[in-house]
Amino acid sequence: MGLPRKLMIEGETTVSETRTHVKVLFLPFLILVVVSGATAYLATQVGDVGGGVARWIVVGVGLVLIIVGAVLPWLRWITWTYTLTNRRIVEQRGILTRTGRIIPLSRINDVAYEKHLNDRLLGCGTLVIHDASEQEGLRLNDIPGIEDFHRTVSTLVFGEHEGDRRDESV
Repeated sequence: MGLPRKLMIEGETTVSETRTHVKVLFLPFLILVVVSGATAYLATQVGDVGGGVARWIVVGVGLVLIIVGAVLPWLRWITWTYTLTNRRIVEQRGILTRTGRIIPLSRINDVAYEKHLNDRLLGCGTLVIHDASEQEGLRLNDIPGIEDFHRTVSTLVFGEHEGDRRDESV
């Protein structure tokens, strides 16, 4: 999980690695359970009609629904990571094609978080990071332990900006 060592800058260390809260897998899990049960039930009800071809069709449709509704969302979740280092925040995602966004801590202007009622119950939230670029702010959705992550990011950003001020005064 997280940022491979070969992609890190010299002197850079990983402070925190996370992915979205496991709550995003609730619907895919429900799809897995319901489709599996329905497929098993329908396959036994169809029986050997047509030499078993109907049963194989039911099983095939069930497998496609499970792959699309449960396996692909799980793969998206497992491959979408957020890594906080002592120098930058890195978002990486993608199953076959990897994409990402990197924001150096020195360019971050604002760090905020949002927590809705269900987020408060589950202990997660959305971190919104604005930097000094023209791009829209980076939204890290459904981060578990959002307050701790927000505090860690803020501490690193303040430390980075303090270092910039010390460099300017010299």
